[in-house]
Amino acid sequence: MSAPEVLAPALLRGWPLPARDGTKDDRGSVLVVGGARRTPGAAALAGVTALRIGAGRLTLAVAASVAAPLAVATPEAGVLALPEDDDGSPTGDRAPHLDDEVERADAVLLGPGLDEPDGTTELVRTVLTAGPPGALVLDAFALGVLPRLGADLPPGRTVLTPNVTEAARLLDVDEADPDDAAERVADRWGAVVACAGRVAHPDGRRWITATGDTGLGTSGSGDVLAGAVAGLLAGGATPEQAACWATAVHGTAGDRLAVRRGPLGYLARELADEVPAVLVELRA
Repeated sequence: MSAPEVLAPALLRGWPLPARDGTKDDRGSVLVVGGARRTPGAAALAGVTALRIGAGRLTLAVAASVAAPLAVATPEAGVLALPEDDDGSPTGDRAPHLDDEVERADAVLLGPGLDEPDGTTELVRTVLTAGPPGALVLDAFALGVLPRLGADLPPGRTVLTPNVTEAARLLDVDEADPDDAAERVADRWGAVVACAGRVAHPDGRRWITATGDTGLGTSGSGDVLAGAVAGLLAGGATPEQAACWATAVHGTAGDRLAVRRGPLGYLARELADEVPAVLVELRA
């Protein structure tokens, strides 16, 4: 098997992202579904990153008890309240207007900040049956419940963003090898996969990042990556292009912060703030 292609700037410049012009709706809309009461910040991080990377419109669907505070904290987003249980975990019951938001979105990101398997399972079912989104990104707990769903993922429109532990669950093994986890998950689930700095397509194509280091292993970093993928999908990028560009932008943002802040200790919110400038550099 041939070696994966390296996501160097020259490769990315030869694979330009679609132009984003016009109104906010022309630039693409993202719906992030997640945000339990204990972890609403994950949905916010993902959503803000989607805007930072160029999406024009954002809706956050989160647990009802945190919807109003999150709307204040993220004034750029519309916010939808999801039915929740006594612990503040979304139950998966259909929220008013959720079907409309799924159908309207150019990309749906499902999973950041969810924290309970039964409710997450129902929520994934609800979203998948609400109407076909333009593109779908599954992250965090939404990945953990895939084996119990037994449902096919929308072909040609889905990206999975597991960490290595989540990849092991998707493969039903005790431990996944970071060097081949992405390609094994892509083959098993028939979707593009971004994992541990690698991207794999189910047709066998593979890429590896030239950037990123230990500092990316920080709370919220995966939400930033997933949000970047969703934001690029909303702008018309293919699943593999969105995953590759997002992985490169995410890693390069970490490199920039490692120089300024130090290799450890920078925050996921700072990664999101780096995204617009990094994107300009990689496209120039």
